[in-house]
Amino acid sequence: MTLIQIIVLSLIQGLTEFLPVSSSAHLILGSKVLNWPDQGLVFDVATHLGTLFAVLLYFRRDLWHMLRPWLVSEHQDDASRKLGVTLVLASIPAIAAGGLLHGWVEAALRDTRVIAFSTIGFGLLLWWADARFTRHKTLRDMGLKSGLIIGLAQMLALV
Repeated sequence: MTLIQIIVLSLIQGLTEFLPVSSSAHLILGSKVLNWPDQGLVFDVATHLGTLFAVLLYFRRDLWHMLRPWLVSEHQDDASRKLGVTLVLASIPAIAAGGLLHGWVEAALRDTRVIAFSTIGFGLLLWWADARFTRHKTLRDMGLKSGLIIGLAQMLALV
């Protein structure tokens, strides 16, 4: 890969990661549209790790508030502890699915037809969920059930 390809694809990753679209799909489509060879899963994972590092850096104080009740015994903040547990629980389904389906994900989900149909399907699902569930929740309202539902949705986001 050239430096220009790395920069362009990294920008695509950074700009699409926080939108309700698949940043991984946009990396694949970006290469196709620009007539570049498929950058491969290793590059995709590297850009996702870069995004994760940026998020961890940006939210370091919030993360410390969630971790502190676990690390410092005299500090008891039940809301932060609950949010930390919920985030861990929400991560488990996607991590498990990614580990179990690694080979299949790499082979099947890099196809533009799969990307097109899954984008349309999940777009319709997001539209339905937005129209159906108008209730607003705060972080304090998040419980283990919400975390598990979010985790299962994240598992589907592997597509």
